[in-house]
Amino acid sequence: MRGAAMSLTAAASGFVVFLLSVSVIQGQYGWRVTYTSTQICAFKGSKVEIPCRYTYPSRIKGLDTKVEKRFWFTELGNGETVDLTTISEYTQRVQYHCENNDCTLRISDLRERDSAEYKFRFTTNQDVKYIGSPGVTLSVTDLQVQVSRLEVSNWAELKCQSSCPLPGHPSYVWYKNGQNIQGQTSDSYSASFDPADSFSCAVRGHEDFPSPSVVIQGQYGLGVTYTSTRICAVKGSTVNIPCSYTYPSSIGGVATTVKEIFWFIQQFVDLKTVSEYSGRVQSESNNNDCSLRITQLRKRDSAVYKFRFTTNQGLKVQVRKSSNQTELKCQSSCPLPGHPSYVWYKNGQVITGYTSDSYSASFDPADSFSCAE
Repeated sequence: MRGAAMSLTAAASGFVVFLLSVSVIQGQYGWRVTYTSTQICAFKGSKVEIPCRYTYPSRIKGLDTKVEKRFWFTELGNGETVDLTTISEYTQRVQYHCENNDCTLRISDLRERDSAEYKFRFTTNQDVKYIGSPGVTLSVTDLQVQVSRLEVSNWAELKCQSSCPLPGHPSYVWYKNGQNIQGQTSDSYSASFDPADSFSCAVRGHEDFPSPSVVIQGQYGLGVTYTSTRICAVKGSTVNIPCSYTYPSSIGGVATTVKEIFWFIQQFVDLKTVSEYSGRVQSESNNNDCSLRITQLRKRDSAVYKFRFTTNQGLKVQVRKSSNQTELKCQSSCPLPGHPSYVWYKNGQVITGYTSDSYSASFDPADSFSCAE
């Protein structure tokens, strides 16, 4: 692809963005290296191709010119030019496809630390070592879902962001709880959410490189982040599902402590208590790490797994007394979304017919009351 000011190349090998047109580096007597692009943006985990073409005089002082060595490199801190294929961190990830006067660098399984300026160098029997400089700047990115605005308690504005600019006007794909949200193609998405809902995004055509999934728990910095929303594992093997969670250190002057953490599939039932997962499930609980480990995988383990945690900043019953009547109020330390319905309990039994956040009752000194959303 040459001469195009801005274009997008999509291939099974990965995601490549060419941002600038041809850059020509020319020396005297016809020595030249031409890079198709000077800036490339590629997805983490994908494969990138960086092409170049080089020329040199066929003869100098009656002697035929022959290329003796050619390779790609990134400059090390000491200014050395070291062939990428000899560097351990590029082992088995770098290939050169050189034919005639074209030489393409291929890097697979891209990592963020691969972001660098890549240059091509060739040497000849004419005692000339020629480097195409400046080279090609590669930026390796992954997508992130950012909560850019939270206007109402159960509404969030999400934005799909990358660390390097994508060309033109790419189309996006949004996922809610792992399912495609039809009709959403913009890089931003406004959504109402349930505390257990997770959201992620991808560039259309490159759905194999989605963002980590983010669970929006509401205001006050509560949140859960899943590193991946889709995991494929072999029957009988062990799978690790990484996740992390955050919460404010305090709310309203009260220190926040985590009371309960667990993974579930449905109905908020801790997987560790489910018989078919007995002895096969482990989860982390240190330093906000909530990774889940499942061993001896079975086909029926295929499901959407979610993480839940509760804190001491939950519902509290406020009591106001008047003669033999007690007015109870179910309060939370932060605003609950929408218009929730409540459940009241007296001595551990549900009080039917009461769904508001307040309850007036006559009481016996031994009676106990509690509430739930």
